[in-house]
Amino acid sequence: MNTPDITGAGAGAGAPAPVPVGVTQLLDLDEVGGRVERTELPGGLRVLTETMPGVLSATLGIWVGVGSRDEPPAVAGSSHFLEHLLFKGTATRSALEIATAMDAVGGEMNAFTAKEHTCYYANVLASDLPLAVTLLSDLVTEARNTAEDLESERTVVLEEIAMRDDEPSDAVHDLFSETLFGDTPLGRSVLGTVESIEGLSRDDVDGWYRSRYAVPSVVVTAAGRVDHQQVLDLVTAAFADRLGGDTRPAPLRTGEHEAVHKPARAAGLIARKTEQTHLLLGTPAMGRLDARRYAGAVLDAAVGGGMSSRLFQEIREKRGLVYSVGSALSHYAGVGAFSVYAGCAKKRVPEVLRLVREELDRVAAEGITAEEVARSRGQLKGGVVLGLEDTGSRMSRLGKSELSYGEYLPVREVLARLDAVDEAQVREVAAELFGQDSCLAVVGPYRESDLDRL
Repeated sequence: MNTPDITGAGAGAGAPAPVPVGVTQLLDLDEVGGRVERTELPGGLRVLTETMPGVLSATLGIWVGVGSRDEPPAVAGSSHFLEHLLFKGTATRSALEIATAMDAVGGEMNAFTAKEHTCYYANVLASDLPLAVTLLSDLVTEARNTAEDLESERTVVLEEIAMRDDEPSDAVHDLFSETLFGDTPLGRSVLGTVESIEGLSRDDVDGWYRSRYAVPSVVVTAAGRVDHQQVLDLVTAAFADRLGGDTRPAPLRTGEHEAVHKPARAAGLIARKTEQTHLLLGTPAMGRLDARRYAGAVLDAAVGGGMSSRLFQEIREKRGLVYSVGSALSHYAGVGAFSVYAGCAKKRVPEVLRLVREELDRVAAEGITAEEVARSRGQLKGGVVLGLEDTGSRMSRLGKSELSYGEYLPVREVLARLDAVDEAQVREVAAELFGQDSCLAVVGPYRESDLDRL
């Protein structure tokens, strides 16, 4: 049960007017001295900071607007492979020197790859922010990507794929994406496949790096005890030889013509002797720039977003059929996905699926009650605020706002948009989502012919 990403401005906010290069915008200012600021540097590099009075640490992130959705099948998994490879060393630092420098100040450095972006981040004491900028910028701009390092890391990535395959609750999510979106970049795993990873050459991966890690696609974000001008000075020095010219940031990915109106196929199966059968039942949903995503988030929370949700109460609390059941709403550019997850013994699968489908049909026809709308709004508002209590989550919100939405939305505005959701809006979204064809992903002891009966 994930919390839908609803923190960006998106549709209805209006396209922000271009800001002159080098001019710093004050995006938000709160009553306790918190500040959110943004500057676009020459060459299209964007820097955003959020000052958080009262903390002693800082989290820095360097975001690159490239992910698995950008990959053709021949190089599937390249973005994630690079995330690993960049930590193997740069032109001036070995992997050991990078790790030792961060460990010496008690910091943490890591990275993650998603469908539409990659992020390298470090969490440090505020006084060590210059070191974090130096190390992360070196990784992103000066990676060696040697053939020797690629071969050693290839084994690590293959082990990660094997680990995913060994965990049915993870494997079913990738299977669901494939079942819903088919043989498209969104349908393929961020990890790639065993075949694609084994086939990648050093030229493939380094070529992906050289072509995609360009300054117009890069966003630097920092949150915590930070000063915007200090961060700006550090970033300008670190990227000095890549700044210049009149290039503006890469255009916002909108997915304007990529809507999905029906699943690629009705069902997908990974046949495996498991104690539990793992299920994902779902449908296409709205993209992240769709203003209806707030109503969608309220709907998701009421249907399967918590312990008071309809599915949890009906299937687990009242009937005791499962240990885990819940829903999730995911958004990408131009398209999204709504899904319900459940894990249970094979003999209980038909009843669990029947109950899920009946509940979705009921909500599609009747919507949810005013009490459920109010409770779900409160749940989401609390989740938004509590989820922003640390520097890492604030840093991440800045990066997603810039790369995914093209505009920063203050938390109070997000809360106001949730408050504006009413029963009619939720009913309209429910009718659309649950009134269309669904698809089912199954990991468990089944044969393909069994799926017709589920």
